[in-house]
Amino acid sequence: MEPLTTAAIAIGTIIATKALEKTTEKVTESLVDKTGKFLVTLKKQSPHTVAAIEKAPEQPLDYDKTVREVGAAAQANPEVAQTMQDLALLTENNPPSNLAEILKEIKAAVEKSQQSYPSTFTQNIEKAINAAQNQTIDQRGSTFNF
Repeated sequence: MEPLTTAAIAIGTIIATKALEKTTEKVTESLVDKTGKFLVTLKKQSPHTVAAIEKAPEQPLDYDKTVREVGAAAQANPEVAQTMQDLALLTENNPPSNLAEILKEIKAAVEKSQQSYPSTFTQNIEKAINAAQNQTIDQRGSTFNF
């Protein structure tokens, strides 16, 4: 999976998990654990990015900027890349119920930006949105498969 897509899925998962923790909906312990590990690892590389992520969703997050920062941190630090990949893989098998909605917001923000993204980014985010939507309905056999 390309780093910017993985970054978007990781960010979306963190926001989705945080939002669900405030409801009665259950969030798996493994998902909470992986998001925590990713944030700890990312904080070593990019503390200001983690601070912004931790304030969301109460304070709007600049998804375009955050995806780029997380992608850059992953390229600069293999540990960040690995924990980000681990989180994305766990999310593939157990997406939060609101992940598709948040990925749509990330996709919209990225499309509005003046930055250029690889052409595969939009295609991969679309696949992730579709997979997350399908998984909330029927989790059998649906994966991101980029």
